[in-house]
Amino acid sequence: MIITGHTVEELKDPTGILVGSRYEVLLSIEVPEDDELHSEQGLYIKAIYVPNGPETRIVQHQIIERNTESILDFELEEDEEVLLLDYCKTHITQE
Repeated sequence: MIITGHTVEELKDPTGILVGSRYEVLLSIEVPEDDELHSEQGLYIKAIYVPNGPETRIVQHQIIERNTESILDFELEEDEEVLLLDYCKTHITQE
């Protein structure tokens, strides 16, 4: 999996219950044809990223087929989750 770009939007908590910042991140990805996740339609990942100090994490993610907007029933592998978090740490906090 290769992350080719992203868009980001800060999420506001109207209740004030949640502590810290939260971002909805849409990550464009490319997946090799021989990967079971591959789709001719194209894919992106919708993730909720929480960059709050030592507890920086991805609290939720979904893999979505681009043209149909269908949520795929696949989990990311551990190394892909690390790639996703590292990408967010590097790119999202700088915006």
